[in-house]
Amino acid sequence: MLRNGLEPWHLLIVAIVVIVLFGSKKLPDTARSLGRSMRILKSEAKALKEEGAGEPDSRHAAPVAPPVSPSEPAATDGRAR
Repeated sequence: MLRNGLEPWHLLIVAIVVIVLFGSKKLPDTARSLGRSMRILKSEAKALKEEGAGEPDSRHAAPVAPPVSPSEPAATDGRAR
């Protein structure tokens, strides 16, 4: 039944249903706000990518253990002594 996936007439039916549900007056406003949101998302993703490119990748850095004082032995079972 879904052997060929979506065919052009499926998309036509979906478009008609959307127009009937939302009305032809709200569709341009909805499309405009969707485009604006996509532009904002793209610019934020680009800013995050540029911000991450300037900093070294902290995921691959070896973790630094805090120094242990020689007078206090380190607790091996996780409890403080």
